Amino acid sequence: MSVDAHGAVPALSRAWLRAAYSQQHRRYHTLAHIEDCLARLDQVSGLSARERAVLTEALWWHDAVYDPLRADNEDVSADLAAQALAAEGGSEADIAEVSRLIRLTKGHEVQAGDRLGALMVSIDLSILGAKPETYAAYASAIRAEYAHVPEDVYRFGRAKVLRTFLEAAVLFPDPAFAAALDAAARRNLAAEIAALTSA
Repeated sequence: MSVDAHGAVPALSRAWLRAAYSQQHRRYHTLAHIEDCLARLDQVSGLSARERAVLTEALWWHDAVYDPLRADNEDVSADLAAQALAAEGGSEADIAEVSRLIRLTKGHEVQAGDRLGALMVSIDLSILGAKPETYAAYASAIRAEYAHVPEDVYRFGRAKVLRTFLEAAVLFPDPAFAAALDAAARRNLAAEIAALTSA
């Protein structure tokens, strides 16, 4: 899986993406994560055909580039999505919205009234509200993706990230996701933080 010399994505975007999500270093940010996100989108009602299509593309592309050693994964993924969708004849407005939604998954902060943004972020974070055994598998997969990081450094950094989520007034900006997942997510986060910070 690669881009060409100019950074362009091959025309067969889905095939390219499937290859990207199959990269050996990935343990959580895989095709299974994308399929889970798309399944959650399927359960959302009240979207127009255009909104659903934009969210679908954003979810497919949001982890197209995933390298634990770099800090610009979301930006590069958004840029690649824009190139691919432009090559496929997508409208400028739709391409811009897909790119915006992908970039929201970097900080997971959404402005009031941004329903598509709220859905994008909530779907991406929905694993946090999974059953304890599913969450434990997710946490283990994230650790495997950061296998290059020494244990003490990982524990400190991971706990810091999780505290940011736990201390947020709003974890899932979409009300339906919040109602369904917030309490479980906070229990999962607290449990992992406790495990990371125990002697």
